Amino acid sequence: MKRVLIIGIGAGNPDYLTVQAIDALNRADVFFVMDKGVAKEKLIALRRHIIERFVKDRDYRIAEATSPERRRDESDADYRSAVDELNRDKQAIFERLIDDALNDGEVGAFLVWGDPSLYDSTIRILDAIRAEGNDTFTFDVIPGISSVQALAAQHRIPLNQIGRSIEITNGRGIVDGFPEGVDTVVVMLDSKHSYKHLAHEDLDIFWGAYVGTPDEILISGRLCDVMDEIERVRDEARRTHGWIMDTYLLRRRAS
Repeated sequence: MKRVLIIGIGAGNPDYLTVQAIDALNRADVFFVMDKGVAKEKLIALRRHIIERFVKDRDYRIAEATSPERRRDESDADYRSAVDELNRDKQAIFERLIDDALNDGEVGAFLVWGDPSLYDSTIRILDAIRAEGNDTFTFDVIPGISSVQALAAQHRIPLNQIGRSIEITNGRGIVDGFPEGVDTVVVMLDSKHSYKHLAHEDLDIFWGAYVGTPDEILISGRLCDVMDEIERVRDEARRTHGWIMDTYLLRRRAS
């Protein structure tokens, strides 16, 4: 039987790796690496650096594949179908990697940015492969430090207010207003500056890009005061690096 490990490697800083993750790295015979193109070479370089730094006295192989891209011209209504299409494409690639690059009795590993349970589809994809009858492998999940945790740490703030709830959503989740019943909202995958729809509300924002990496950028303040700066800095960073990975936290201001 083959075994696959889904290892959370943290939000960008190799020092974020847990002892459990390092132990898991040292069990792997094959590391599956998805190439996302020239613009995201740093993501591949970080994974290779982590492997070289933490895997000790063990032979291993690296199996690479080109990661498919999601359709970017879809409407909001078509977003879910575009994601489903992307995951089907990834499923075919993951299944091929496991079948062709991993021998019976060996351990393979996917290194997942942040935590595998938060805004990542690797768990769903491996579940789908097994549900369709491929029972040649089992898999385990090793948690990692997410960008949400790293963002709060870098801004030196708690995620929640005492006795209050938080919500984690994407940019589409705040377009129609600040969610009811919570004081704090964490927003991921927002490419359209959706926070600007909430400029009329009395909110603080804690924004970060490339958190935990040498390129880290942090901005915080009253939303209406800093939102234009965030938009300018974000757009400039994306042009400079060719890609961006950012997260932000919105919180109602104390009355």
